[in-house]
Amino acid sequence: MSYSNKDEQRLLSHEEYEAVNSAHHPAIYSLDKDGLRNLTLRLESYRDKAQTFARQKRREAKGTADKRGKSFPGTADQPARRKQVFAQALKRVKKERARLHNLEARTANVDAAHRALALHRASQFVHHPDAGPTANPGQKAKGGGPKRVRTPGAKVGSILKANARAQAKRDQRPN
Repeated sequence: MSYSNKDEQRLLSHEEYEAVNSAHHPAIYSLDKDGLRNLTLRLESYRDKAQTFARQKRREAKGTADKRGKSFPGTADQPARRKQVFAQALKRVKKERARLHNLEARTANVDAAHRALALHRASQFVHHPDAGPTANPGQKAKGGGPKRVRTPGAKVGSILKANARAQAKRDQRPN
């Protein structure tokens, strides 16, 4: 479920709200790569803290954990909503980071393609003129490599049969 800006402001402290607010539409585009990385780290720490509180409150409600102190009253619903707000902001920041990464990769690919095209076009032109006809064409090639010797299938079969006969003779001998 998405939350409005007023709901986010009501759920979060001032410092947390500023971090989440900088992950919204117009402000997120003004951040550079390092700013987005720092914002990601801050939002992850806020989300993890809210997640820990929500789990603790659920365990307290079930009776499987002792109370953690008097500083955090209420049910597990409040920290769960805070965690959702941080998770949504984190999702927006990660999506923007992926968009910037893809944009950089695309520009790098375009630059590489332009360089490759320039090299290809440069290789089309002859740098040196042809030497022209020579007095002697040089040594002639002899032909292919060594001949391949093929063993006929009948010979292969006869060798196998001879081995089988020899083994049969050995098997017939008395011990």
